[in-house]
Amino acid sequence: MPPEQVTQEIRELNLSYLMLAQNMIRADKAQALFRLGISEEVSELIAAMSPQQLVRAASRTQTLCAMRFEDEMVWGLLTDRHAPRQSEDSTAGRLHASVLMASRASSFAAGAAAA
Repeated sequence: MPPEQVTQEIRELNLSYLMLAQNMIRADKAQALFRLGISEEVSELIAAMSPQQLVRAASRTQTLCAMRFEDEMVWGLLTDRHAPRQSEDSTAGRLHASVLMASRASSFAAGAAAA
């Protein structure tokens, strides 16, 4: 993929993310904080941004969103890599991954609140 196309894809990703985040924050702030893994202060900034500010912020060449879970175990559970069978093990694996992600998100929120 040419570098110019990568840059354009990143800008589109950034704009989509910011628009989604803004809509989620305005609809249900508590849920948005949890799902997006952002602080209350950041959510207030995103919610207050005008469309022009969203476009300007999205025009950066670095992604504004990031993978929140760097744990191989979580990704293994999400992709069913650790489950030998598809049926109940697959469901249990996704449930386990959800519990792990929720606990990490609450740890993040507690750390942000303490800061």
